[in-house]
Amino acid sequence: MSIPRHSGTVCVVPRVLTRALLLFAAVGVTHGFAVAAGDTPPTPAADNDSSPGADNHATGTPGDTKALPAVQVTGQRSFAEKNQLPQTTQSITAKQIDETINATDASDALKYMPDVLVRKRFIGDTQAPMSTRTTGINASARSLVYADGVLLSALINNNNQNGSPQWFMVSPDQIERVDVLYGPFAAQFPGNSYGAVTEITTRMPKQFEASVAVTGAIQQFDLYGTHETEPSQQYSATLGDKVGKLSWLLSASHLDSFSQPITFGTVPQSTTPAAANLPVVNGAFADRNRTGQPIQVIGAGNFIHTIQDNAALKVAYDFTPTLSATYALGYWQNNQKARAQTYLQTADGTPFYGATSGSVNLGGFAYNAATIAGQFTANNVEQEHLMQSLTVDSHTQGPFDWQLIVSNFYYLQDLSALSSGVYPAALAGGPGRTTDMGGTGWTTVDLKGTWRPQGIAGANIVSFGAHYDQFKLVSPTFNTTNWASEGEDGSLFSNSLGKTQTAALWAQDVWRIAPSLQATLGGRFETWRAYDGFNFATSSNGGISINQPSLSRNGFSPKASLRWDLSDIWSITGSFGKALRFPTVGELYQTVQTGTTFVQANPFLKPESVLSGELALERDVSDGQLRLSVFDEYVSDALISQTSTVPGFATPVSVTQNVGRTRETGAEIAGTQDNVLIKGLSLSGNLTYVNARILEDDGFVSSSGSTAVGKQVPYVPTWRAMLAATYRPDNRWAFTLAARYSSRLFATVDNSDSNPATYQGFQSYFVMDARVHLQLDRHWGAALGVDNLNNRKYFLFHPFPQRTFYAELKYDL
Repeated sequence: MSIPRHSGTVCVVPRVLTRALLLFAAVGVTHGFAVAAGDTPPTPAADNDSSPGADNHATGTPGDTKALPAVQVTGQRSFAEKNQLPQTTQSITAKQIDETINATDASDALKYMPDVLVRKRFIGDTQAPMSTRTTGINASARSLVYADGVLLSALINNNNQNGSPQWFMVSPDQIERVDVLYGPFAAQFPGNSYGAVTEITTRMPKQFEASVAVTGAIQQFDLYGTHETEPSQQYSATLGDKVGKLSWLLSASHLDSFSQPITFGTVPQSTTPAAANLPVVNGAFADRNRTGQPIQVIGAGNFIHTIQDNAALKVAYDFTPTLSATYALGYWQNNQKARAQTYLQTADGTPFYGATSGSVNLGGFAYNAATIAGQFTANNVEQEHLMQSLTVDSHTQGPFDWQLIVSNFYYLQDLSALSSGVYPAALAGGPGRTTDMGGTGWTTVDLKGTWRPQGIAGANIVSFGAHYDQFKLVSPTFNTTNWASEGEDGSLFSNSLGKTQTAALWAQDVWRIAPSLQATLGGRFETWRAYDGFNFATSSNGGISINQPSLSRNGFSPKASLRWDLSDIWSITGSFGKALRFPTVGELYQTVQTGTTFVQANPFLKPESVLSGELALERDVSDGQLRLSVFDEYVSDALISQTSTVPGFATPVSVTQNVGRTRETGAEIAGTQDNVLIKGLSLSGNLTYVNARILEDDGFVSSSGSTAVGKQVPYVPTWRAMLAATYRPDNRWAFTLAARYSSRLFATVDNSDSNPATYQGFQSYFVMDARVHLQLDRHWGAALGVDNLNNRKYFLFHPFPQRTFYAELKYDL
């Protein structure tokens, strides 16, 4: 059995989806011109915020005469609107999430956002970074995720592993709305915002409330020699109240989940004929790796069983009608175990996992038994993370308001243990290594002021602030004689320590030059340093200790945006921003083996310097929005992680390096429309093209004569599209069908990974999802859903979930 390849029909799918999106856009434009010519915009429906990905608009000015977007009818304003930010914004509310998305964690809320992909490999995945239209799925530090202004992005690294956002600190039941802000055009955010900023707003009770919910899911996975059904179950509850000046919300959830295999064991095709006396093993699958070289797929790995618990407490107190304080506490624990599966078996049918020595006959060729054994490992993960924050803010809406947010994220425990003995005996213990990241964490402080010299509707609104953060990395790895026993640390194998610190001052002026013309001017000055870097590595000559040099940088990032309201419903906005994305402490100092990948530190990295621009034409009325954006982005000294195999080293090696210059130019059409053709039918979607190219890479050294210049930037697809339809025949039922498409990715700067349809390759995909939600009464709600309805089998380095069914039941008091 070989990996399923594209058939001719798959290539038609993007064209069909494209035509549907263009027809949808044409309907919106035609309707928009009719309204602009004098027709009265439709009256907003009561449930007008209910289509997936509604509220696709750039922010306006207080006092605008243009029709309010649908979300404002419900009394909610986007984060960008409330903070007078110039970015193009996409938003979704709690009601939309509940009705239209099969969601098990906060990251699922972004599933149908334009140009956003959260690389979530299975239910309960803790390594789920966010990618955007110009940033890839291995670049977690190029976007930011906040919850109520508190940083959830793990800026200790820039990868799809321990740099992934801490999504699990917010459960779907806590969410009031989610806003995604595109581009580095707001001075209040650091340069990590040049992909996008996700702001999760959580809710607070207005009166006593309680809820319980149960979600079950089951995935059917079938690939190579793996044919399994993987179940998941989740239980969650909330309890809250508001009494006088005090309000509080307590939420908790429990997840028990099984994943499909996340890795596959492979060995290069041998060219040595097997001797007659070698033992014969069978069961391998012949295939090719991502560079097109022949391999044998001998098994599957990292079937992950994860048990997670989350608890969060949020307490708010109103000292006066205009001054309040909020304290938030979040705790999360994860117990994770991973097992392996072999496809090999001996002549008598016994499963074969390799041996410490000798060779075997596989398909008539000789293979080293120890090499085979190295493809099968077991691992355990034990994690406890604690988050705390305090927010004090004034909300007078008068001449001056201010806000202070102090937060701390701390790894109480973060142990990863990996076996190195022969499987399956290794399941019971034996030699291995453990990595202890306990003590890792970060602290942030943000102080912001808003000055309205002419009042809240005045021509000028000035905001300014100061920021401080510190990120600390602790990551020793130990040899151990019993990897499965917690606390069995032996000799030190490697160590990675370090800190980074940033201080910043910023200011922004929103200036309404004329009733239809608004300018936003701002700038951010940052000073950054990395220090206390230390690495220890074991070599054949003993241990090598290196005290890494300290680094420091500073820079100024100007921002400018100009918006012109062409009419009550049409506007055009041009934005420019510079961003400085400083290296993370992990990119500089962390050397660690994760699974079968060895990550090498690079303590001499320079910050990324980004020049980004966007021109957006928008139509915005009560029953829909439509936007056409063109964007252009230059990145100097782009920090790109490259993974390759090094001769003489058993596992792939990943190294982050500065790539001279890249450019990402593209166009996007996105929008929403209610009551399309029939009452109750809502559509939302986007179509995006990006030409992402490497312009300069003097550091690239090829062993095959290839070049990086002119090649596609790794992990950025050329085409992306999404189309979602929700039909509500009444206020009880919601039927949603959605489709997502992405063209293939490259993982190497010279685009040498020519075969995407294999493990470690990055395929194109077309995936459909469905959900039916029923609100039985004001207390009971239920839903049935399917993700990957068409059962697309594809790889984004890892094999992604196949068809998965969901069932939910929820009770609200």
